[in-house]
Amino acid sequence: MSRRTTPATAMIAPRLLDWYDRERRTLPWRYAPGAHADPYRVWLSEIMLQQTVVKAVIPYFEAFTRRWPTVEALAAAPLDDVLAAWAGLGYYSRARNLHACAQAVVASHAGRFPRDEGHLRDLPGIGPYTAAAIASIGFGLKATPVDGNVERVVARLFAIDEPLPGVKAALKSRAETLTPEDRAGDFAQAMMDLGATVCTPRNPACAICPLMGACRARALGIAAELPKRALKVPRPTRTATAFVVQRGDGSVLLRQRPPKGLLGGMMEVPSSPWVSTGDADALASAPVTADWVTANQPVVHVFTHFRLELTVLSARIAKRTRLLSQAEPERCKWVPREDLATAALPSVMRKVLAAGLR
Repeated sequence: MSRRTTPATAMIAPRLLDWYDRERRTLPWRYAPGAHADPYRVWLSEIMLQQTVVKAVIPYFEAFTRRWPTVEALAAAPLDDVLAAWAGLGYYSRARNLHACAQAVVASHAGRFPRDEGHLRDLPGIGPYTAAAIASIGFGLKATPVDGNVERVVARLFAIDEPLPGVKAALKSRAETLTPEDRAGDFAQAMMDLGATVCTPRNPACAICPLMGACRARALGIAAELPKRALKVPRPTRTATAFVVQRGDGSVLLRQRPPKGLLGGMMEVPSSPWVSTGDADALASAPVTADWVTANQPVVHVFTHFRLELTVLSARIAKRTRLLSQAEPERCKWVPREDLATAALPSVMRKVLAAGLR
């Protein structure tokens, strides 16, 4: 027995796997315990689940796998179609990397995901966590994916009270000591399920936890306090003015964002720059000359690192009205109003259209 493994921790994997066999969540990307999984579906689900809750991911996963059932099908799809199908999930760089990764798997690996974690990490959009998830769940190899749920379980099992994010490496190291040689993928999913359903952030259900006898935090009465987190820095606020323009034929003016950066490649409502110091002359960024009407309330959207507040101006114009140069006409297109539902619009821009279309 390893010096890092005590008799108590040696019992964690068998107990948790027994619990998983009885209590596992039924999810569309899950396979029966011990069954061989499809690495494509594992990869797709893990990318979608980054920064997104399971309930929100399920309909997107089902729609993607109906439309693109294999990595080859996804690789052959136009990027604009993938972005449109992703709209609403947020963190849109994931969608661009998803498409690039599918193409890399097809071009460099004959349509098969590599089994090695290092080779997996070489693919676009795949970091250490996703590589470990694909290796363990997709291929049954001994690997240890550690997400927020697993961090919480490990912090409580070992009563580790150093705050996140600084303690992440230590939690990963402790988690690796628990991963069994056999059924590593089932064990990884069991840890995730335990954190999502029993060892929850608030009010953990310690009385029904299959690992309660091994949990140091429970014994010390501090389970609900862990893991500790460093104090968050308040998000700064940026402001801008968005221009909702509708022609007489019902078409709405949209503009494609640059391919890289925040919301890269997505469609947007033309706007002034998003700045933190106030919008001195909003109309200098207007895409057309028009009689503008201000919406009753600004649109507020919270990104990971800042809060965005958009004043929404709307106008109806004649069909032949020319776009002004500041609108960057080469990136603009007129979209029929009935096609907006399927356009590659992020959530913030759907909020803008809801506020500005009359």
